[in-house]
Amino acid sequence: MLAVAHIKLLGILVIVLPLIVAPILLVGRWLRRLSRESQDRVADASGHAGEVLGNAQVVQSYTAEALESARFSHAIDISFRTAIRRIRVRALMTIIASTGVFGALIFVLWIGAQEVLEGTISGGMLGQFVLYAMIVGVAAAALSEIWGEVQRAAGAMERITELLAMEPAIAAPENSVPIPADGAGKVVFDAVNFAYPSRPGVNALNGVSLTINPGEHVAFVGPSGAGKSTLFQLLLRFYDPSSGSLHIDGIDLKTADPQAVRRSVGIVPQESVIFGESAADNIRFGNPDASDEEVIAAAKAASADGFIRALPDGYQTYLGEKGARLSGGQKQRIAIARAILKDPRILLLDEATSSLDAESERLVQDALSALQENRTTLVIAHRLATVLEADRIYVMDAGSVIDAGTHEELVERNPIYAQMVALQFGDGAFKPDPAAGQPLPETLQEA
Repeated sequence: MLAVAHIKLLGILVIVLPLIVAPILLVGRWLRRLSRESQDRVADASGHAGEVLGNAQVVQSYTAEALESARFSHAIDISFRTAIRRIRVRALMTIIASTGVFGALIFVLWIGAQEVLEGTISGGMLGQFVLYAMIVGVAAAALSEIWGEVQRAAGAMERITELLAMEPAIAAPENSVPIPADGAGKVVFDAVNFAYPSRPGVNALNGVSLTINPGEHVAFVGPSGAGKSTLFQLLLRFYDPSSGSLHIDGIDLKTADPQAVRRSVGIVPQESVIFGESAADNIRFGNPDASDEEVIAAAKAASADGFIRALPDGYQTYLGEKGARLSGGQKQRIAIARAILKDPRILLLDEATSSLDAESERLVQDALSALQENRTTLVIAHRLATVLEADRIYVMDAGSVIDAGTHEELVERNPIYAQMVALQFGDGAFKPDPAAGQPLPETLQEA
């Protein structure tokens, strides 16, 4: 309608508009960056608050309430100041858009008024043009507000977009080799070297070669940082070896789908992870399709049925965030029940009974002994009493396997293992329990 009313005035308006749009686009990019920064600062403050509230007892035990309040206040202050800058830039963009659009209209109106005075156009035609131009101006101002909202949302969306665009370092090959469903569970490390991406120049594993036959129960011992947990990380294919290869039932894990690898492996970690769900759902995490009867059977095998039934709603009791309603030992037994329900061919135990009292440890050890039957089991042990009956014990140090053998053999010939035995058992702290299958070895009796 502007073109019908006066094509010349419309042409002038079209020429002037880019001079207004360009600053709006530039300020919009600025606003987008500030929106991203504002989201980051809010996330920092929220993360700090969640961390402190999730560990309230630790904060209180160290009387650090004032310190954490000050830190949170500082995080909120930074977030607030960032939000203020974003709002000011948003206001600047609104000012530029409104002033520019209506300034352009006034300029065109002034030119039109000159033509009316010269008699080129009538006053009515100019009024018609001004009416249409005002409608366009109001719409343009509204669009500038929407553009501001779009830039704000785009800044917040950048964090999600970056995550969606990330490519996993460990991905299924295009033609992955399936791991046999009826595999026996043989594990082979062949000259494996590995360095974590965060420390590329420092090898966590150095030329590790070992073979674990189906159904064997082997243990890994050694000082902290020796590379024991790294073996489990590679076996779950969270990482690939820098060199060398790792096989399960003859299949190179680099050629297999990571999910297929993890389905064949079960783990009971040292630090149990409990989700904010019911007890039954936490156990069923290892096998989502398991029936209630199977869940209860797994809990009984892990010596968890008694305390679960004592909860207010039994197996349907909400356990709280990170299992806040459970003790450390109870969390560990839930994790063991989860592994039992998964029924993997290869079982990884990372000091699985570290949080249990003596009675619970005996019960869980019995459950684990039954679970380990006809199953390849790898154990990381810091308490040597838990691995005395292992088929083979690997001693690790500085990322290398320096010796392997039974407990009696290693005590005789390996100084690192002998020192660990002396430190743990030399003061008579080890109390064998024949009922639990832990007799005192002859070498310890001599010591």
